[in-house]
Amino acid sequence: MRESKGEETEEIVGIKAEATTVGETAAGVEESLAEIESKMNSLLASLPNLLDDVVPDGDDDSQNELVSEWGDVFSLPKELGWDEDFTPLWHDDVATNLGGWQSDAAVGMSGARFVSLTGDVARLERAISSYFLDRASQKGYTEVSPPLVVSRTALEGTSQLPKFEDDLFKIMPESHTCNGEDAFLIPTAEVPLTNMHAGAILEESELPISYCSLTPCFRAEAGSYGRDTRGLIRTHQFYKVEMVKITTAETSADEHEKLTRHAQECLEELKIPYKKMRLCSGDVGFSAQHCYDLEAWLPSTGEYREISSCSNTGDFQARRMALRYRPAPVADTNADEPKKGGKKKKKAKKPKPVLCHTINGSGLAVGRTLVAVLENYQTPDGDVMVPEVLRPYMGGLEILKKK
Repeated sequence: MRESKGEETEEIVGIKAEATTVGETAAGVEESLAEIESKMNSLLASLPNLLDDVVPDGDDDSQNELVSEWGDVFSLPKELGWDEDFTPLWHDDVATNLGGWQSDAAVGMSGARFVSLTGDVARLERAISSYFLDRASQKGYTEVSPPLVVSRTALEGTSQLPKFEDDLFKIMPESHTCNGEDAFLIPTAEVPLTNMHAGAILEESELPISYCSLTPCFRAEAGSYGRDTRGLIRTHQFYKVEMVKITTAETSADEHEKLTRHAQECLEELKIPYKKMRLCSGDVGFSAQHCYDLEAWLPSTGEYREISSCSNTGDFQARRMALRYRPAPVADTNADEPKKGGKKKKKAKKPKPVLCHTINGSGLAVGRTLVAVLENYQTPDGDVMVPEVLRPYMGGLEILKKK
């Protein structure tokens, strides 16, 4: 059919209209698909790690498994002259007697669950931190001074997000964002240390990588209202020496045991009795496939309290942050032998990258270690004996005197 120049036939108009409709439909489908993918990713991100076969079944911490126990809870009291009439004080009372507990000032400027330490008590806290860092370095950990502010993506990589957002301190976007993303104060140095290699492909020869770091940690403790409101057991801000290992699937179980052992040795050198517990299925953390808790003896309440948690997350975190390594190529002893006809065999291809395994643990929580030292090393006179391993960090001081 003939048509005049510049005019559109009914057929062309119909095709254009159909193309417009198809385009609008496609845009709607893409929008729906993006919404479905967002919901799917959110659901997948809320699924916890698969547990190791060694993890016992259980509903809560009462069903955790005792792995080992170290120390005699009566040894230090005997050495320090505790008699039957002596009632050990809480750590905050011990610190108050030393003139180093300023909780009212901290609450006045910052609110509940904040504490200020001064004088010998603050110095003792610093000594504990320095001892832990030096010891970790001696065990082959590389010390890191990381950022204390991290992005939403970094927290998703180590699985604090999206599940535990209420426990985090979020920075107002008007103040700061991390490359355009929401910014948060770190809840633990595990986050920046593990994310140092996010998106990377490491070589197997580089593994294991071992990091340690002393940082303040910030936690909103949204789910612990009314619990441990006294003292240093549960505060919004506390210091912790964190240990992190990045390794292979074949070595992760052994590296987990090594890291846990390093934390245990700190308690043993401080001569603080403790228990090593394997967490049951109902108490293990969201990202862990296997976790040990170390619980230190606190004489004021006559109980053991968690002072370190050492977790093997397997490839759970590595999968989220695309942290991989390339296995070492297997040598082909026949690679240079000629085939029939005189042609050489092809060399083996490089192995494809596989997911790393990540391990983390406290080595140790500084505030809770200070609690244990103040309570276990107090004397009936109100003084505190300085543990022998900490004296070099206290200028040789052996006794903190009651004020």
